[in-house]
Amino acid sequence: MEEKVLQNIRDAIMNGDRAAVVALTKAALEEGISLKDVMDKALIAGMEIVGGKFKRNEIFIPEVLISAKAMQEGMALLEPHFTKHGIKPVGRVLIGTVKGDLHDIGKNIVSMMLKGACFEIEDLGIDVSPQRFIDAAKAKEVDVIAMSSLLTTSMGAMKDTINALKESGIRHKVKVLVGGAPVTQDFASAIGADGYAKDAAGAVDKARELLRK
Repeated sequence: MEEKVLQNIRDAIMNGDRAAVVALTKAALEEGISLKDVMDKALIAGMEIVGGKFKRNEIFIPEVLISAKAMQEGMALLEPHFTKHGIKPVGRVLIGTVKGDLHDIGKNIVSMMLKGACFEIEDLGIDVSPQRFIDAAKAKEVDVIAMSSLLTTSMGAMKDTINALKESGIRHKVKVLVGGAPVTQDFASAIGADGYAKDAAGAVDKARELLRK
């Protein structure tokens, strides 16, 4: 019975059915299914399936966004109970689209999927200057800085930010993850980033990997 309930939540996430995710998540908690199982085996697991489908080009950005929003509504029901149950964030991620770039759809998907994977997210939005990244990183004591760029003309801002992190003396305290349509692994390596992800699902995997190092 419990597995059926968790499967129904996973299916609702894959279908992007927000109302069903909320109703089923409430029902799961009322039936006494552990909060951790609802989170790990239903909400996060469902979003991981969606991420896998996106990696394989079986679904596209609109479907991912719809599923991510459905998952977030379910997660919002659990968050008030996290402290009581001893559930802590996997890590703290500062995310933003770099200076000179106003695109945010890809960044928003990454942000939602990281949050769904139990990362604490600080989203700076778009057109984020190196100094804003630095100020926020210091204030929030983040583990990872994730930078997005969709324009070749703004890619240089990623290098500028990494250089500014070095100059500010906090580069050794954070991992830097970069991504976006024109960004490649070669570029990430050349500018001194710690990691590169070509899509949102990959960003979650890479963020986990970076925190293990």
